[in-house]
Amino acid sequence: MTAPPPPLDTLDLALIQALQFDGRAPFSRIGTVLGVSDQTVARRYRRLRSTAGLRVVGAIDESRLGLTTWILRLGCTPDAAEQLAAALARRPDTAYIDLVAGGTEVMCAMRPRSRRDRDELLLGKLRRTPRVVSVAAHCLLHLFYGGALARLDKIHALTAEQQAALRPAPVEAGSRPVTLDPDDEALMALLRRDGRTPLGELRLATGQSESAVRRRLERLRSSGVLYFEAQHDHASLGQGIGAMLWLTVAPSALADVGEALASHWEVRFAAATTGPANLVASVGCADTGAFYRYLSRTVGALPGVRTVETALTLRTVKQLTYEPAR
Repeated sequence: MTAPPPPLDTLDLALIQALQFDGRAPFSRIGTVLGVSDQTVARRYRRLRSTAGLRVVGAIDESRLGLTTWILRLGCTPDAAEQLAAALARRPDTAYIDLVAGGTEVMCAMRPRSRRDRDELLLGKLRRTPRVVSVAAHCLLHLFYGGALARLDKIHALTAEQQAALRPAPVEAGSRPVTLDPDDEALMALLRRDGRTPLGELRLATGQSESAVRRRLERLRSSGVLYFEAQHDHASLGQGIGAMLWLTVAPSALADVGEALASHWEVRFAAATTGPANLVASVGCADTGAFYRYLSRTVGALPGVRTVETALTLRTVKQLTYEPAR
């Protein structure tokens, strides 16, 4: 049995939350805000990479590109689940892939960059894949919590002053979708693997000058297309179990329930979706007892909730990046 990760102290939590606010902030800046040396920050970061799976990764907000996110629920035979999950994880347009429901269901977020890519996967490859017995695709209609926001915004490891010192410039409002050129795409591909890749390495890999790379980063971040996420093992934050909730909510109460879920400490992600259930949420709790109390006392008390389907996460195969060797 795999040993649980060591508990995180207050400095660990502050560092992880600081990286969630600005994943590319220099260690010297983070150290100044936290009141420690940059060497201490660097040592903690290296340790957390090995003990808590900490990774800073660049992510794309598809809504800023005028694109849509889907959640796929793929029923399969038990012997095919891990192979299917790994194949999906290697795709650049998938994220948050979990094995659920006793190992007979794979759940993942799909972020197709074109209608052709979407149809090729949903109508072609998956339906021709042996031992896949069902395919359900749910289109996300409205995000209540997730994306550039994350569970780390709820741990309150930083003071308001520290948050203000680390928070990047606000995203520019825009009504028209942003368009990425090939140089943007090349830069984003590198940042998806490591969001803290130094400017010099980005320059060499993309063939652009350091000043050009810096300008592209600033433009992509200010437009809201590019954001950084501190990816980590959820167990390190005391979330012993994870689960997906599929809620059927009265349409008139959908917004209120979604906003209520977004405020809950347990909720990592919540969105309105198409399908028999019209609201989906990803939650984390300390154990099954805590999960039961959350369902019965908190979710059950929300006006307008008619039914709730739950599916425990057995194993996370991919968050935003896939590292099969880990």
